[in-house]
Amino acid sequence: MGGAPRGRELMAAGCKDTRTNSRLNWRTEFRDTDVEIAYQRSMQTHDACQMRYAMLVSAGLLLTFSVAEYHFLGFSESFLVLLAIRLLVMSACLLLSWAAWQRPALSQRTTPVNVVCLLAISGLLVTIPTRPELTGVHLASAVAASMVLYLFIPNRWHWVLINNAYMVVGFIVAMWLWSPISNGMMATSLLLLALLNLLGGLTMTQLNRLRREQFASLVAEREANHRLQAEIEERCQLEGRLRHLAATDHLTGIANRRRFFELAEHELKRAQRDKTPLALCMVDIDLFKNLNDQHGHATGDCVLASVAACCQTVLRETDIIGRYGGEEFVIALPNADLNTATDIAERLRITVAELSLPMIDPPFSLSVTVGVGCVEPGEAALDAAMLRADQALYEGKANGRNCVVVGSWLGHGRRSQHQLSSVTPHVDPTTDEVAAPIKGLADGLSPPLFGTR
Repeated sequence: MGGAPRGRELMAAGCKDTRTNSRLNWRTEFRDTDVEIAYQRSMQTHDACQMRYAMLVSAGLLLTFSVAEYHFLGFSESFLVLLAIRLLVMSACLLLSWAAWQRPALSQRTTPVNVVCLLAISGLLVTIPTRPELTGVHLASAVAASMVLYLFIPNRWHWVLINNAYMVVGFIVAMWLWSPISNGMMATSLLLLALLNLLGGLTMTQLNRLRREQFASLVAEREANHRLQAEIEERCQLEGRLRHLAATDHLTGIANRRRFFELAEHELKRAQRDKTPLALCMVDIDLFKNLNDQHGHATGDCVLASVAACCQTVLRETDIIGRYGGEEFVIALPNADLNTATDIAERLRITVAELSLPMIDPPFSLSVTVGVGCVEPGEAALDAAMLRADQALYEGKANGRNCVVVGSWLGHGRRSQHQLSSVTPHVDPTTDEVAAPIKGLADGLSPPLFGTR
């Protein structure tokens, strides 16, 4: 099948236009050898099936002729000769039919097909001397054999002409030598056989042309479908890339602000439906402006990407992180109450503090401040929880940075009093040092402190 792809490409270039006929030679075959081979392979099963039926029908007709000859000749020497010839041709037909069933490619092989055809024609011609008086029967047999050669035997065009020429010449010679046929009858037989070969040749040519045109159109259609499918796949991939670019922050590789809130809103609806907690964290890189001023924006971009990757290593698979803007990140923690969210935020703060980047000078230590807020029962939006987390973040900035601060509301969304409660600091068991202060922020906070973050 090596030539099939090239044949399909050639057919796809213009098989459906009016120039298709010019691609065929005088034998109504494709001029391009690779295309013709592809066509022959596509017709292999059809040709094998057609040949099997033709050979079986021919064998049946020969058997019928033998029965008729026995009725006219009886069990005589002439009948035995005819019977032997019929059985030989029948055996060849049945053998070729069985071989085509076992190996369909054999139906398109020149040698076995033409050997059987020549043997059958010879058997037909040999019967003429045994019954020379049956001129009509012999002529009808020659006409039927010629039609079978043109219509049912999958053979190349020139071989069909050779076989028919052999049969016509042999028939005329045999009738001239052994049959008492008149000149008028001989002329009529010649005209009939000539007309039959003309019609058979035209029919075969038309069938071959129509089949090859159909093959070319089918190949062109398949190529068009393949191109269309490839274009659809390419567009789907492009759409996926565009969707990814539209939902991803190009610098850090995490969700951008719009995509984060889409996912967070989905988690909020799930939390309301399942009655599960949902926490939000605001993460800000401390003194990021100073870092940009001292080390340049390229280093700042690298720090942003490193912190985002560091956060992802700490978070759970169900957690959602996005870039809120500038040096701020926002995190949604499904199925996390304030205690769980605080533990996660503290792990995140410690991991970032331990992060070592070669492009940052040792005097400058990388750290983050985290504000934590939780969606309270009855809240139908994320705004209140985001405000609490943001106010807690500002409180952490105002109290020295590099800490985790929890913001909470009392009552139904209204401030009742100002309260600061200290949370037990986290102690590293290996150093016995206080890792960072964690302060809980209650209601009644003053407006956010807009100092340097």
